Order: sequence, then structure tokens, then C-alpha cells
Amino acid sequence: MLPWSIDWAGRLEQRTYESALLRGNPLGDPHERPVLVYVPPGYDESDQRYPVVYVTMGFTGHLGMFFNRMAFRQPYPELLDAMFATGDVPPAIVVFVDTWTRYGGSQSLDSPGTGQYLSYVCDEIVPWVDASYRTVADRDHRAMTGKSSGGYTAMVMPLMRPDVFGSLATHAGDASFEVSYRSDFPRLARVLRDKYDGDIQNFLKDAATRTDRLQSEDIDLFEIYGVASSFSAAPDGTVLLPFDDLGEVVPEVWERWMALDPVEMLKQPQYAEAARSMRAIWIDAGRSDEYYLDLGATAFHRGLQAIGVPEEKVYFELFDGKHGGIEYRYPLAVRWLCEQFQ
Repeated sequence: MLPWSIDWAGRLEQRTYESALLRGNPLGDPHERPVLVYVPPGYDESDQRYPVVYVTMGFTGHLGMFFNRMAFRQPYPELLDAMFATGDVPPAIVVFVDTWTRYGGSQSLDSPGTGQYLSYVCDEIVPWVDASYRTVADRDHRAMTGKSSGGYTAMVMPLMRPDVFGSLATHAGDASFEVSYRSDFPRLARVLRDKYDGDIQNFLKDAATRTDRLQSEDIDLFEIYGVASSFSAAPDGTVLLPFDDLGEVVPEVWERWMALDPVEMLKQPQYAEAARSMRAIWIDAGRSDEYYLDLGATAFHRGLQAIGVPEEKVYFELFDGKHGGIEYRYPLAVRWLCEQFQ
């Protein structure tokens, strides 16, 4: 494995998309966004049309990270290229989309606290890709994939927009919020009390002036605020945290979070119908996931069973592993999705 480059069988293009929907967003984040588009081997030599797999990243993730090269591990785009280079996987275009915000992410939702990121993906990026590349331009030949917060997007975006996406693959996606989120509230309340006089705005002001590296608890505070800005912002953009100074949930705010829990969404008729319409659903997570997202994955799988999604449409696996270092799983899901497209 070369530590610095590969000879590509396909091609990875770096593009920029100027978004009308993100222009003037509440956080003042850029409306010009990077897009990475991978085209498989043979694309330039044929007039074939291809299904498309979309990828969103986890919280604090951005597209530049897909170029990070760690010892003995290849970046995701290179793993994809190696898989398609074998010639035994039905080819597809793979699009890496950016839904970053200054707080670390948007959960790819429309929110008065962050901007119109779900609409940006579904109503701007997807049509642009279909117009710019030889795609099979229908929902039955599109899938959304991702890990962690990206895995959350992969679950909820197809439920919210089944007109756009007909398949999904979620790796350790945020789900079962009572388990994965709520248990952390008392610890975060203590951090806010002891270091920031109980006010997360004091943390944000402090973090903005630092020259030293952020610590793990800082990332946790950014994440809870970033998720709150996506799940529970007031109409004027004010971010409402789901817990008080004692670490106890604020019921009216927590209800808004739970309404966006993928497991709970499956209990609503419109989302259950959307789930049943999916052609293929991949769910996996590490058995030792530090955020208990293996339990969320299991709950999401059981929720699909409860609403009558046929088992032959679903791939579910708990593998030996934690939350990080699981990029080798992503091409496995893409391979499976490409086979289902056929």
C-alpha cells in the first residue's frame, strides 16, 4: 500500500456548487460548497448511465478529510476505486456532499438555526448531478449513505424525501436518542456549570478565541449545540438545549428531538410508508460502539420489521468494532447497494 498516492482506475473530481438555498444562511456559513464526484472505470469510454450513491459525513467531518492518509489505512474514495477496479461490482457514481456548519455539522436537515441543508441536497445537488453526469435519474437508482451523523442522515433523508432516494446504508447512525444522547446530559451540565457558569454561550465565546487545541469535552459541547441548532432551534434561530442546569430534559425541547429520532419516526404513518417503499436498506454498527449506536441500529432494524419491511430488502449486521476506524465497512455497503440496483 503506497503511503502517498494510487493509480486511479476511475476518477475523483473536485467541484464547487454555488447554492441559492444556503446563501444568507443563519450562521453566515459559505454558500459555495465543495462536492466530490467519483466516476467509475469505463465512464469516459461509454455512453452508459449509472446509479448514484450519495455520501454525507459525521459530525465535525468535512470533505477535505476524505484525502487524509493514515498509516496502513486508505481513504474511502481509494477503497471505492479499488472495489470498482475489480470489475465484479456493478458500477455507480458516488457523490460526497458537504453539509458542514461552523458548529461542526447540520445533521443535513432544514432548520432556522443552521440553514436549508436537506433541501440543498435534495433540490439542488441531486438535480445538478443528474444534469452534469450520465445518471439513471430516478429514486430507485439513488441511495444515501453515511456514518454517525452521516448515518443519521442516511436514515432520515430517505424517510423525509422518498421521492429522491429509494435506498440507504447507515453505519452507526444516530438513533435511539434516549440511549445515545440523553445519558450524556448530566455530564455536559456539570461541564457547563464548572467551567462556563452554566451558559453554553460562554463556551462558544471562549472557544472562538483559543489558539490551543480543543479538548474532547469541547467537541462534545460543540456537538450538543450543533445538534440542538439542527433539531430544536426556535423560529428566530435561537438554539434551545434539550437539558437544564441539572442535566434533566426540558420536555418541550426533548419532544422535538424525539420526533427526529429515526426509530420514533418509523412509528409515524408517512415515514413507515416511505420505509416500506425503499428498495434496499443496509444497517450496521460495531458491537462496542462508544455511543451505543449498535443498540440504535438494532432498534432501527426492529422498527423496520415491526412496520412490515420485507427482510430480503434489509441487510443488518453488528460487527466487532467501535465507532471509529470502520471505513472498511463503507465499500461493503456500496457493493451491496450496487447489486440491489441491478
